[in-house]
Amino acid sequence: MLKEKGEYMQWYNDELLQMAKQLGYKLLPAFNTTSGLPYPRINLKFGIRKPEARTGTETDTCTACAGTLILEFAALSRFTGATIFEEYARKALDFLWEKRQRSSNLVGVTINIHTGDWVRKDSGVGAGIDSYYEYLLKAYVLLGDDSFLERFNTHYDAIMRYISQPPLLLDVHIHKPMLNARTWMDALLAFFPGLQVLKGDIRPAIETHEMLYQVIKKHNFLPEAFTTDFRVHWAQHPLRPEFAESTYFLYKATGDPYYLEVGKTLIENLNKYARVPCGFAAMKDVRTGSHEDRMDSFFLAEMFKYLYLLFADKEDIIFDIEDYIFTTEAHLLPLWLSTTNQSISKKNTTSEYTELDDSNFDWTCPNTQILFPNDPLYAQSIREPLKNVVDKSCPRGISRVEESFRSGAKPPLRARDFMATNPEHLEILKKMGVSLIHLKDGRVQLVQHAIQAASSIDAEDGLRFMQEMIELSSQQQKEQQLPPRAVQIVSHPFFGRVVLTAGPAQFGLDLSKHKETRGFVASSKPYNGCSELTNPEAVMGKIALIQRGQCMFAEKARNIQNAGAIGGIVIDDNEGSSSDTAPLFQMAGDGKDTDDIKIPMLFLFSKEGSIILDAIREYEEVEVLLSDKAKDRDPEMENEEQPSSENDSQNQSAEQIISISQAVDLVDQESPEESSLNSHPESLSPADSDNAASLSPSEQTSNPTEDRETTSLDGECTDLDNQLQEQSETEEDSNPNVSWGKKVQPIDSILADWNEDIEAFEMMEKDEL
Repeated sequence: MLKEKGEYMQWYNDELLQMAKQLGYKLLPAFNTTSGLPYPRINLKFGIRKPEARTGTETDTCTACAGTLILEFAALSRFTGATIFEEYARKALDFLWEKRQRSSNLVGVTINIHTGDWVRKDSGVGAGIDSYYEYLLKAYVLLGDDSFLERFNTHYDAIMRYISQPPLLLDVHIHKPMLNARTWMDALLAFFPGLQVLKGDIRPAIETHEMLYQVIKKHNFLPEAFTTDFRVHWAQHPLRPEFAESTYFLYKATGDPYYLEVGKTLIENLNKYARVPCGFAAMKDVRTGSHEDRMDSFFLAEMFKYLYLLFADKEDIIFDIEDYIFTTEAHLLPLWLSTTNQSISKKNTTSEYTELDDSNFDWTCPNTQILFPNDPLYAQSIREPLKNVVDKSCPRGISRVEESFRSGAKPPLRARDFMATNPEHLEILKKMGVSLIHLKDGRVQLVQHAIQAASSIDAEDGLRFMQEMIELSSQQQKEQQLPPRAVQIVSHPFFGRVVLTAGPAQFGLDLSKHKETRGFVASSKPYNGCSELTNPEAVMGKIALIQRGQCMFAEKARNIQNAGAIGGIVIDDNEGSSSDTAPLFQMAGDGKDTDDIKIPMLFLFSKEGSIILDAIREYEEVEVLLSDKAKDRDPEMENEEQPSSENDSQNQSAEQIISISQAVDLVDQESPEESSLNSHPESLSPADSDNAASLSPSEQTSNPTEDRETTSLDGECTDLDNQLQEQSETEEDSNPNVSWGKKVQPIDSILADWNEDIEAFEMMEKDEL
């Protein structure tokens, strides 16, 4: 430019351009990846792969690192005519666009340069992503390629839909964009109001900028990270220029002298707190004013430039700055590059762009003076509600809260009374600035944003509610962690073989201290059990099945207990959940006295619950056993299930089964070797112990007559081998007095020989077994 005017630098002959071209070629090996995304580092002397390079082992890069090249590389190609630079930069942008999350149209923070998988799946407008969005819009301005604008508009719509929570900009998960990824913001997002000005979306730019300015007024500088209630999260401040950049662009867009006052504050703070004898030192801690022995290059390249331009008159600038666009490092590139060396054809991408509602603004940057004519107070009207946003969000003390306690004022909602399904409670929470998030595993997360409260008093009430909720949660966590319980299907054709892991309840009958509960199951109506049951006759004397959700577990228990149920099983409403993949779940009370609940309550995840529901659909009558642990199968259980229409020979076979089990008991007691091979690893179940304890002395001692009968039946049974018969006879002679209450011999292997058991096994699903 200076040379063209014929006044200066007539000696210059593209020396710097040739050096830039040489540097560009040295950078190109970094793009030698499967995806086309560049390595985050490259050794300019040795390249990537050589041992001397000490690089090339990296697998990840940030989205901004790979997506902030198009302006510089395109300019290099247009100036030199070497299209390879722009081609590589476009390929990287194309790959990032293709890897966006299609349902939310957001991109993550870091990505694998070889596989294209997202490594960090949170998304925002701050560190790691910031300049990617910036360069999409500026690439359209500089190069005139409509595809860049279409991509930017798609991303911008997603940002305003999910990330923007005016005046906050909070990171979210790209796959779950309604869920915040963190509760703090980093200082790099301060560039975004300036980008919104370039987009033409002035109002949110003013809101976010004002919020950031209030934080600066509180801490003198913008902390490297700060929380949603504007407290310091990371106290460093390396004299970043992004806020000054946005201040300059807002002043250019609105002409509001207020932004000159903002710039004046920045300069005064720099001179007062950051200036040192040899320059300006980065702040180590904005709270204490301590320094670091560093001054980054961006401070000189950007901060001073934007502050100068903010206060400069038109005649102070020797060229028309409107003919240039700023890179992310505040370097100027001429807009006429779009008409130079257009040898790179636009990629014919088949990607479909999102149809946006603000179609009138997709292709234009509207003039605010036309949209809001003769309204110099427009920006002020937006800023006014945010003047005390920081003070409102950070109560200076708890004097009002203490005063309300002393005066006996009743809080609008106490934690112990909160019901997640009560619309009135949800409305109170909203007024207090507390948002409720339903997690996928069924839990409820509460987050308070004091800035969103209706008033400072409501914000204090919300703070007190959150403190109570934390204390209540801590109390529940301190309670003894109960072990898992068991739901055992004991009816035909299962006979106790199917045992489901169940979560305990912190209320109701304690199955570890009381006898197990056995009964048939029946579904409650309504299925969620949150109101008085309409089918009490169906659950009377049975174990009621209830679905999780809509109300507290204790309320469900009371409703089925009032209907006459002897127990309850709550089935998770989160489809696909399983005890195999989820941690043990304990049902908590409702914060009130639960001594009135006398029945046992157990919790089953969806997968385990579906086993019972499928059994009901197939067999109608399903009997289960609720216990603290699985019980050994009782042979009499199967005997009871024999249909009454069976003939005498079948009944005789059942008797033989019982006698044979007794004979096997004797065999195992005589032969330890045989016992170690065939005995069940579990110890005697409580049910069997009770049976043994209830026997009279005469019943506990086997007399010779009973032994002879056993031997006789054993001899008649052709299913036992000769060796078993001999061992049984030996046991009969050597040990005529045997206690049945010692060890229950497992008979699974013998019962499996019977046709009925084999048929039962064949009817059962593999996962049930």
